[in-house]
Amino acid sequence: MKKILFVTSEAHPLIKTGGLADVSGSLPAALEALGHDIRIVMPAYADLLARLGELPGKRINQVGGAIEIFETRLPGSQVLVWLVAHHGTFDRVGNPYLAENGKPWADNAERFALLCRVAVEIAMNRVGFAWKPDIIHCNDWQSGLIPALLEDEPNRPATVFTIHNLAYQGVFPWETFQRLGLPQRYWSPTALEFYNQLSFIKGGLVYADRVNTVSPTYAVEIQGKEFGCGLDGLLKERADRLSGIINGIDADAWNPATDPHLPAHYAKGDMAGKAENKARLQQRFNLEQDPEVAVIAMVGRTVQQKGIDLVIEILPELMAMPLQLVILGSGEKKYEQTLKHWHSLYPDRVALTLGYDEPLAHLIEAGADLFLMPSRFEPCGLNQMYSQRYGTVPIVRRVGGLADTVEDATLENLVAAQASGIIFDDAEAEELLEAVRQALKLFANKAIWGQIQMAGMGKDFSWHKSALKYSDLYHLALRDKQGLTGKPQLSATAGGV
Repeated sequence: MKKILFVTSEAHPLIKTGGLADVSGSLPAALEALGHDIRIVMPAYADLLARLGELPGKRINQVGGAIEIFETRLPGSQVLVWLVAHHGTFDRVGNPYLAENGKPWADNAERFALLCRVAVEIAMNRVGFAWKPDIIHCNDWQSGLIPALLEDEPNRPATVFTIHNLAYQGVFPWETFQRLGLPQRYWSPTALEFYNQLSFIKGGLVYADRVNTVSPTYAVEIQGKEFGCGLDGLLKERADRLSGIINGIDADAWNPATDPHLPAHYAKGDMAGKAENKARLQQRFNLEQDPEVAVIAMVGRTVQQKGIDLVIEILPELMAMPLQLVILGSGEKKYEQTLKHWHSLYPDRVALTLGYDEPLAHLIEAGADLFLMPSRFEPCGLNQMYSQRYGTVPIVRRVGGLADTVEDATLENLVAAQASGIIFDDAEAEELLEAVRQALKLFANKAIWGQIQMAGMGKDFSWHKSALKYSDLYHLALRDKQGLTGKPQLSATAGGV
């Protein structure tokens, strides 16, 4: 059993803007179930405190100004959550990162530097909790300064830094570095400097005992220029400390046998309910209720990263095929407008709901035959795992977590009854179109199609499986910490100049 301090900027169901919250709301509970003593540290956002009401709190003053730490528990578990409150820092209504104009809060560097400093005080047992972790697990750039700040601390915890999406790095100008009062030695390409700017994420990448990301393939991809976001050289130099662990899914919330959002339940041994869900989905959108027509779905942001432009490019060809298309999501207005246009042209073939609707997302997963995820990059991805659990066959690009969680319908995999989806390689419209053509051929062969569905539904995407791998990662971090003296020696080129 290890004592783990888990630092995050969001955790579901307390507050959520993206996939980080899903991980932070599930992994700690799974680690607790393995016997670890785990505590979460995150900001006390105004909206969150308003929902939680009166909480026990502790005031500390060691980190500059009056800071309060409130205590609650992660819903559905016994995991303690410590919420860091500071007037004028986290107590603002709205998005945790963005102002009303959609741009980042001007003081985000100061806000999350404060979170990092408080986490260090907790980690070094200087706030009166009488609890000191063996491991401090940092997540994304908002907690990236922690491993750097712990560098000079005697008897510090081991550090793990998880990259959830390398595209978000917490980069700020030189003036911000000065305002934060960080040691001058950190202004170096081998430390926190990144092309004459301050990079929060480099604090984790350079100083953590272990660095990981959310899929094995993404861990390899970010060491190359296409996906490395300018940090590929640094990640290559730390390759011996870099690994990938697939995120799990909430196996209770996403279970077709018990899902409260479904009109009919079903399971691997009894698939009758899936046909009923398909009929209800078609009815919901006034599509022809034909079980022989393939329903292809897409749930997610309508942005280029998710490949929505590729889907739009092949819509003329798709409308010539025996299929119906259901899309739920929102994003860039130009794509939304184009999708609206196609819906108006084919209201009985193209169903569109802009925004997000949780019950509808579940019905789509259960009622669709195929699920599109033609992402340009995808660190892990969740919908391809939901889809397989619901017997909905994913069509994905061979990137990141998509490549790690879907078995391509090659002849070899079909013979071995291991195929669980269709994979294409390049972010090209013609390749996506060919993947859809292949999927429709497989769909027409009910015996093979049922075999592909069963292979996907039999996979273990539970957080328990992922938590076991994180336990191993913590062991490696402790071992590495004991063998290190100071920070790793990196070249200036690798660090970003």
